[in-house]
Amino acid sequence: MKKVGILSMQRIFNYGSFLQAYGLMQICKELGGKVEFVDYHPGKCLIESNQKNGILRKISKVTETFKYNAPLKEKIKFIKYKKNFAANYYPYLGINEHMNYAPELDLMIIGSDEVFNCVQDNTNVGFSPELFGKNNKAKRVITYAVSFGNTTIEKLEKYNVRNEISEYLSALDDISVRDTNSGKIVRELISAEPEYNLDPVLMYDYIGKCRKIPKSVNDRNYLLLYGYSGRFTDRECRFIKAYAKKKGLKIYCIGGVQNACDKFIDCDPFTVIAYFKNADCVITDTFHGTIMSVITQQRFVSFVRKTGYGNSEKLTDLLERLGQSRQIVNDVSEIRKKLSYDIDYSKTNDIIKKERVKTYDYLKSQLNKL
Repeated sequence: MKKVGILSMQRIFNYGSFLQAYGLMQICKELGGKVEFVDYHPGKCLIESNQKNGILRKISKVTETFKYNAPLKEKIKFIKYKKNFAANYYPYLGINEHMNYAPELDLMIIGSDEVFNCVQDNTNVGFSPELFGKNNKAKRVITYAVSFGNTTIEKLEKYNVRNEISEYLSALDDISVRDTNSGKIVRELISAEPEYNLDPVLMYDYIGKCRKIPKSVNDRNYLLLYGYSGRFTDRECRFIKAYAKKKGLKIYCIGGVQNACDKFIDCDPFTVIAYFKNADCVITDTFHGTIMSVITQQRFVSFVRKTGYGNSEKLTDLLERLGQSRQIVNDVSEIRKKLSYDIDYSKTNDIIKKERVKTYDYLKSQLNKL
């Protein structure tokens, strides 16, 4: 049995990060790998960071939570969700508080998620060469559906890391990306065409294979609002509240609390999928919120944002690849119309089916090269 290490964002307190890590782990196990997760040391942010570190960061996040116009009980539930995330959900991935740096492996897979997003204001990541494969002890190192996120060629040049990133990419045995921007960077830096694969939350058949997902939840008649805390603006929240009231729906928030929030749901990652499946509709502005909407065949809209942290590159690319760009909203006033019709998933399901074959073939071929 080959020893496979996955170097990813498995320690980020985020349902999407967890589900992509768990999905890739399950696929590798199906292919006969003995899987473990690999950790990295966060690097210094290339851009000036306004974020605090350690305990100060945690205090700042708690203080920020109390600013949102949500019921106090729901804000406290959100804080407890973050506090208990590691203890509750790390065991599913076989990880604990002990870090696993540079283990000896047959194959190391870097990805999925935004592991190559090295120019960002996030002190949990920063610019860490280990995320590009530096200082590993694996016989073979590849990537799977990695993303540069909002990092572009221009940013790599601006912060003088273009040549360094080129060297790291050249040292990899094979490269798989998930989006056009990432593919463009790889082609420009090392003149190689990468593989294109979809995120593990799409490629692992959660609905068909995962027995941990409940068939139903106790709640009914709710709109699911999925996003990082405070990401939806006051105007957006007012509009969403009015829409939900007109439809006779409660607003359930998962992942973060918003100014539009009747109830915050604190549950395990698998039950999150059940909440997506049983919702009346979904409003999200995240990559994995969009994916969970798709795999549960939901009526949904995805906000594309070009300001702030931004999500336009990854969300637009994802929805175009899945044939669902019609579900993009640029302004909250569009949600009434786009949530009024059922979505035709026939083309999307065909795409996912074909992409799953590609994913399994790619990873199987990597194991066979050892």
